[in-house]
Amino acid sequence: VQLVESGGGLVQAGGSLTLSCAASGFSFDDYAIGWFRQAPGKEREAVSCFSKSDGKTYYADFVKGRFTISSFVANSTVFLRMNSVQPEDTGVYKCALERQVATPRYFSDCIYGMNYWGKGTLVTVSA
Repeated sequence: VQLVESGGGLVQAGGSLTLSCAASGFSFDDYAIGWFRQAPGKEREAVSCFSKSDGKTYYADFVKGRFTISSFVANSTVFLRMNSVQPEDTGVYKCALERQVATPRYFSDCIYGMNYWGKGTLVTVSA
């Protein structure tokens, strides 16, 4: 399984950015793809998750209303549209994938057990 992120860069506070995650090399039908980020000196945190089995999307509270996850299922690509970005959104954004064995009920279920990871793309938000 390969995951390749793209779309990171430098953006001013209040601006927008769209990240892409292209997943390949797998054949199972149901999967979840999550976006995670890690800021310098901080622990990794989950940002959003897409569940293919039921099409549901999940968000961390700190991005609700600003970020949108979407998927082009045909080629297993997931996007993260980031609006109204703030300096605290700065970090390395990684996508991750897990094969689903059950439909998630909560955000924590969707992001649980991610075992395939991309290398990440850097997002820098200037004040």
